[in-house]
Amino acid sequence: MVSSDKAVIVAGIKKSFGEVAALRDVSFEVERGEVLGLLGPNGAGKTTTVNILSTLITPDSGRALIAGHDVVSDPAGVRRSLMLTGQHVALDDLLTGRENLLMFGRLQGLKKKLAKERSQELLEQFDLVDAADRPVGNYSGGMKRRIDIACGLVVRPEVVFLDEPTTGLDPRSRQAIWELVTDFKDAGIATLLTTQYLEEADLLSDRIIVIDKGTVIAEGTADQLKERTGGTYCEIVPRHVHDLPAMVSVLGSMLPDTIRATLSETSDRISMPAPDGPKSLMEALHRLEDADIELMDIALRRPSLDEVFLALTGDAGRARQDRTDDLEAADAYA
Repeated sequence: MVSSDKAVIVAGIKKSFGEVAALRDVSFEVERGEVLGLLGPNGAGKTTTVNILSTLITPDSGRALIAGHDVVSDPAGVRRSLMLTGQHVALDDLLTGRENLLMFGRLQGLKKKLAKERSQELLEQFDLVDAADRPVGNYSGGMKRRIDIACGLVVRPEVVFLDEPTTGLDPRSRQAIWELVTDFKDAGIATLLTTQYLEEADLLSDRIIVIDKGTVIAEGTADQLKERTGGTYCEIVPRHVHDLPAMVSVLGSMLPDTIRATLSETSDRISMPAPDGPKSLMEALHRLEDADIELMDIALRRPSLDEVFLALTGDAGRARQDRTDDLEAADAYA
């Protein structure tokens, strides 16, 4: 079962809490240097999976290996091989950033001189030199997240678990975390990333696994998952809402019956599949121009995380409406 190319191997993991089945036969693998995105709604089983793989809890059945170490029979080996960081940082607020790094280094067996050298390297890498001798309790949220991750890297891990690492961060700090994940990949470190942001998973992940109700319901690249939800679609907003019936007639066969059925008296736009991308958009535009129908907007869209997940769980219509509501809210705010 152990392979030198596999940093993480999960085979048939099950876990229940009382009568609640948190994980149901979950299996996947992560290669060295690969970034695997783990997606799903709250309560889907993402955190339970990470907790099992980091030896915080034990599975009821199945097997999991981290860098060749079994999470049940060799938890100490697992902990030596991985770095785990979550949404809540595990730092001593009374110590400075430098002191936290030194403490973690010494706890992991580094000699004092080496711990000091490594601490300085990490302070420079994470742009924390100016704040190095200030108590961590005075750090901003983004700075705390950076020093937390830095502490986990005092000794280079073989596997990194990032549990929604950018939640609540400002854009600059979020970008820094993204760059760090790229560094992990370049260094051959396997990364398991749990996130609810499709943009983040799309940018960073080589592959994505979607978990729902403790089961892996989909696996593939971000583009492959988007294609399963219908792929790219064209959103068309008429200048005058009363032109919608005429638009439906003009678009003809380009508009599937399922889309026609979702249109109602309150609809103010049409969202239709665009299998040929820009070609589909241009065809729709030409037809509408020939019919003298004036448009407010016409654009190609990609599915959001909500659309991907809800489509996979059988509620694509609600997902598309949620996306439309989000766009309208954003337009109103702007």
